[in-house]
Amino acid sequence: MKKVIVAIIIVVGVALAFFAFRPKEKEVVKYDSFEVKKGDIRNTITATGTIEPITQVEVGTQVSGTIAHIYVDYNTEVKKGQLIAELDKTVLESEYESQLSAFYSNQNEYDYQKKNHERVAGLHAKNLVSDSDFETSGYQYEKARRALDRSRSDLLKAKTNLNYCMIYSPIDGVVISRAVDEGQTVAATFNTPKLFVIANDLRKMRVIADVDEADIGQVREGQKVIFRVDAFPDEYFEGAVTQVRLEPIVTSNVVTYEVVIDAPNPDLRLKPGLTASITVLIHEKTDVLMIPLRALRFQPGDEHEQPLKPESGKTAPGMKSVWVQAAGNLINKNVRLGISDGIYTEVTEGLQAGERVITGIQVPMSASGMKQVKPGGNPLMPNMTGTRPH
Repeated sequence: MKKVIVAIIIVVGVALAFFAFRPKEKEVVKYDSFEVKKGDIRNTITATGTIEPITQVEVGTQVSGTIAHIYVDYNTEVKKGQLIAELDKTVLESEYESQLSAFYSNQNEYDYQKKNHERVAGLHAKNLVSDSDFETSGYQYEKARRALDRSRSDLLKAKTNLNYCMIYSPIDGVVISRAVDEGQTVAATFNTPKLFVIANDLRKMRVIADVDEADIGQVREGQKVIFRVDAFPDEYFEGAVTQVRLEPIVTSNVVTYEVVIDAPNPDLRLKPGLTASITVLIHEKTDVLMIPLRALRFQPGDEHEQPLKPESGKTAPGMKSVWVQAAGNLINKNVRLGISDGIYTEVTEGLQAGERVITGIQVPMSASGMKQVKPGGNPLMPNMTGTRPH
């Protein structure tokens, strides 16, 4: 019995040693590849901005007082010169009447002193009055003239202030903001109080976008812009860059520049103040050869048995290299690149349509069911093969 047990132990030991020390077969890997084909590539930058009318005017008052009447409301269409509000005139009318009375009094005094001076001057010419009387009449005449001038200026000021009680629209447009109500007191100090905001034409809007300093060097006037707003999440609107402002805006050490984008609004769906997510089209090429950027990062390794034999070569100056599957081998080819959109890149030289560039390795599964991670690779990176949507 003991001999049988010993024999079984020996057999099991030999079997374990055989499986433990036998040479491991290399796992054969497969490659991910991409067929070189023609498509469209767009190089863009993104930013956010605010929609506003091209022309909008803040309407205020230059005199203090109480709002007596308001003749417009939000969304009211107005014409240039239309009366839109009125201040209480009681105080300013009283001031005007007072200045008018003073003006008439000074006018009468001036007329009297003028005639008196002319009479004294005539007598003085005949040596019938003294030089002292002549000089006194001239002084009184000049004093009355200056008083009349001051009174005329004060009357004009009082009349102007009275006219300021009537508030008119300075442009044709639509009232988009109203900051006062009837009975409210407004005070005109160093800053003119804002009563209304009137937009000239809501069919002509613009987007003021804040573009990062890293991207502003690529933005030019006339470039096409596509943008969307949260109010219409499934729709895209088109515009064009009309101005790149040179003044930097620094917020929390982040530097941005304002870019003005024309935004036609014929159906009035775009509202002032909406936030726009914009995409500026920097470069666009259609029907060009392209490959995914992943192909530029691929390098064959020796961790597994290669189904294809790599044939390496030197990368020429100004060129990049990719691995191409051809004739049972991996061939390293030099390529010259054009524009890129961050996912795909244009190939201007070195490849032809129909060739397959290697973009990665399909990592085999181990006995434990876990993927074997190739050094320098990441199994969680997305597979970039397939066609690019236009």
